[in-house]
Amino acid sequence: MTAAGFALFDTAIGCCALGWTEAGIVDVNLPDASPDATRRRIARRLAGSREQPPPPAVQQVIERIVALFDGSKDDLADVELDLSGVPDFHREVYRVTRGIQPGTTLTYGAIAAELQQPGAARAVGRALGHNPCPIIVPCHRVLAADGSMHGFSAHGGVAAKRRMLQLEGALPPDEPTLF
Repeated sequence: MTAAGFALFDTAIGCCALGWTEAGIVDVNLPDASPDATRRRIARRLAGSREQPPPPAVQQVIERIVALFDGSKDDLADVELDLSGVPDFHREVYRVTRGIQPGTTLTYGAIAAELQQPGAARAVGRALGHNPCPIIVPCHRVLAADGSMHGFSAHGGVAAKRRMLQLEGALPPDEPTLF
């Protein structure tokens, strides 16, 4: 699958990237160490595509993602995704995950139970680890059964996940320190 294009954009969590095809959004990249690193990563993931201004429908998705981290409660559930080539189980996990509202969380086990596969919490975690469209498929809203955060594969790891949940209101801001 070759993406039609990709674009970088700034958010409250840093410079993100989004790739699209004629069928929908195919890739979302969370911030890397620098905008150039984010650009290189999406260009690698979407070989054959090129950076370009997004068409109006894609620009609207970008604006909605930016607004989400500025306090909007938009769940992005109506954003059209192109998940061609994604395994069926992963698509089902992403479908359930897209139902998690901003400011709330769910556990891996709860998603597995929703899929009527109560023993599949680890498989849910693996599927989310391969999520091509984080933010739109809000894998950052999924926690371990005890409420802990671990295994977040985006640059910044658990700290990035925590920051996104704080911006959405699912977690309180960190307590200020003297240092």
